[in-house]
Amino acid sequence: MNLFDYGQEQEKEKKGPLAARMRPRTLDQITGQSHILGKGKLLRRSIEADQLSSIILYGPPGTGKTTLAKVIAGSTQAHFEQLNAVTAGVSDIRRLTKEAKERLGMYGQRTLLFIDEIHRFNKSQQDALLPYVEDGTIILIGATTENPSFEVNSALLSRSRLFQLHPLSEEELKQLARRALDDRERGLGEYRTRIEEEALEHVVRMAGGDARNVLNALELAVVTTPPDAEGVRRITVDVAEESIQRKVIRYDKSGDNHYDTISAFIKSMRGSDPDAALYYLAKMIRAGEDPRFIARRVTIHAAEDVGMADPRALLIASSAAQAVEYIGLPEAQIPLAQAVIYIATAPKSNAVIQGINQAMSAVDKEARGDVPPHLRDTHFRGAREQGRGRGYLYPHDYPRGYVDQQYLPDEHRGKTFYHPTDIGYEKKLKEFISWVKGDK
Repeated sequence: MNLFDYGQEQEKEKKGPLAARMRPRTLDQITGQSHILGKGKLLRRSIEADQLSSIILYGPPGTGKTTLAKVIAGSTQAHFEQLNAVTAGVSDIRRLTKEAKERLGMYGQRTLLFIDEIHRFNKSQQDALLPYVEDGTIILIGATTENPSFEVNSALLSRSRLFQLHPLSEEELKQLARRALDDRERGLGEYRTRIEEEALEHVVRMAGGDARNVLNALELAVVTTPPDAEGVRRITVDVAEESIQRKVIRYDKSGDNHYDTISAFIKSMRGSDPDAALYYLAKMIRAGEDPRFIARRVTIHAAEDVGMADPRALLIASSAAQAVEYIGLPEAQIPLAQAVIYIATAPKSNAVIQGINQAMSAVDKEARGDVPPHLRDTHFRGAREQGRGRGYLYPHDYPRGYVDQQYLPDEHRGKTFYHPTDIGYEKKLKEFISWVKGDK
């Protein structure tokens, strides 16, 4: 970085947006990401020892990928260069790698190259980097919001360490906001500001783990709010709503409203009302409910209230839960909605839960309930001599893969736990069980 570029960076820090001004300068100032930047962690040790190898930083917007690259730039003896994959081309890569090679040969100085949005580099651009990353001429720091396994070619990926950054927690975002409000040098400390706790919680909740969203909304709220007669800028819930362009949803995640909403959500799916179920789903998402909690409730409901009337419901609910983990919000709201609609409109039966409850009750009350000898394990020496497995009939040796024999312990012989209904797919199961039990 030359003196002109350095001057521009300094000017940006003074007059740029709050998120740029408050950008951490050291590792200790970074909020969150303790799983990779905590004391003793590999990445932190590499940065502090100035022995960084090529890395790719992967995570949602506003989690600190660019910030971390800037901190590395300020703590290394290596020459630092930055490219944005949206505007850079192969010619820029060739120029930078040529200069890096000369710098390494003449002065023994390494070059760190930060490429923001590296997933936007096409194959030829990534291939142009590869030989220089491989021979150590360039130490690459790539940043991407997309899964590198799909967007970065395997050769470049195999020569880099992958570090995933997580969305910041609400408590971490509050910490950032309060720091910005108090900081007189780079933040909003020059203003006398009082922010209502509910207003701060709303901004943080609506930010979706994105630090940039919190700081941008906070700056807009403070700068545009005139001081009162006492010279204090009071940030109310109404101001917060305007600043982040989202209405406050009255929803206490640990209070009655949380339990009432999830109860209404489940009962709407059970009652086969997809519109009401979607409404409560949207309310929970907008209020900042953990999508994994929602996915768990949808999955439980699929087994509990749809059950064997439509076994696909559980598969779809499980797929939605996997999508939540894989892609996160906001996109995960689509597979969640798909699962909710499917389950709400599926035929309903709670025979599965009644069956397992009755079976659990039988186990709790039984005296012994020993496994019948012909069903016992025979995969050890001497088992046959003990009478284990003697008399067992292999169902596949009989027509339709079924033969009548005892499976329940003697104490429960003849008991029925699962009572299928005439609804959906369960009607077929009822017909099969009826055939098995004697109506052949």
